[in-house]
Amino acid sequence: MGNCIANEWREVSVEGSDEALLALVAVVDEAALGELYARYAGPVFSLALRLVRDSETAEELTQEVFLKIWLRAADYRRERGSASGWILGTTHHAAVDELRRRATRPRSIRCRPDSSSFLADVADPSSGPHDLLLRRIRRELLVDAVGRLPWSQRQCIELAYFGGLTQTEIAEHSAAPIGTIKTRCKLALRKLRGYLEAHGARPGTL
Repeated sequence: MGNCIANEWREVSVEGSDEALLALVAVVDEAALGELYARYAGPVFSLALRLVRDSETAEELTQEVFLKIWLRAADYRRERGSASGWILGTTHHAAVDELRRRATRPRSIRCRPDSSSFLADVADPSSGPHDLLLRRIRRELLVDAVGRLPWSQRQCIELAYFGGLTQTEIAEHSAAPIGTIKTRCKLALRKLRGYLEAHGARPGTL
């Protein structure tokens, strides 16, 4: 069903209206997200910079805004306003939230990326802003997917990816039979693949 809708909208082409592009993003079309990024990355960054007055933070907010667009494009309603207004409104809310966090954050502490992610961004000179955005989307989806696993399955994934343990070592650590650990890992990876595919991300080597 989603592919049929995407194909119908794609006839408008990625050079169509912002509203058409959002409709494509809602059915996980990466090309449409790339076109929206090309159109609005500049305005989003400019608005964020004007509000937070820090270029590094504004750059992070730009990525955050397009992540939200990817995840929430289906929430957009044409009758409530233009696509551009919705995108810039999302930017405004993200910047205001950052200012609130900044007001309560101890100045001596710098925020660091969530260490629970095992898809950390790696600097790549050949990667453009859109590639980095897609990488962050997949990373955030994977972190969310791992958090949704049952505790026993999540523990297996965390010990394997974060701790670097073998399945035999996980069994010893968990005081569980090796067969049980293998089953938990298999079920966990299957669920992660399904979650990522359902949200338009390539599972990669999972």
